[in-house]
Amino acid sequence: MLRVIDMLVVHCSATTPSMNIGREQIRSWHIDRGFSDIGYHYVIRRNGDLEMGRPLGRAGAHAKGFNAHSIGICLVGGIDETGRAVNNFTPAQWITLSFIIEGLKANFDLADDNVWGHCDLPEVRKECPCFDVQAWLREYEV
Repeated sequence: MLRVIDMLVVHCSATTPSMNIGREQIRSWHIDRGFSDIGYHYVIRRNGDLEMGRPLGRAGAHAKGFNAHSIGICLVGGIDETGRAVNNFTPAQWITLSFIIEGLKANFDLADDNVWGHCDLPEVRKECPCFDVQAWLREYEV
C-alpha cells in the first residue's frame, strides 16, 4: 500500500557529539519504549552516513498526529555535554541532510513549506531538532 506523503519532519537524536550512534542504537531505544521498530525513516550519523530506518511504505513513529503522511529524518546530535539543546551538527551531516531533503522533495513533489522541524509542529514542547529548519532551507536553498 502506498502512503501519501505531504511532509518531511526533521528531528535530532538528543545525543551529545561524543555519542557516535546510528540506526541500530536508536532502534533499540525505540523498541525499549514500546515501538514496533525505529520511529524514523532516515538517520544521519555524525560522519554524514545516511542509514535507512523504518521502510518508507510504513508510517513512522516520530511526530504524533503526522506520522501517517510524513517522513521522519533524524540527525544524530542536538545536545551538549550538559544536556542543553544546541545545533552541533557536522558539515557532513548538513550535506547529507541537503541531499536527502532535495531528493525527497523531488520524489514526493513537495515545497519547502512541507519541510518542518519537529518543534514546529502543533503541541510539540521540545527544541528538536535544535535549529530553525525553515530558516536553514531559505539560507541554503535546498
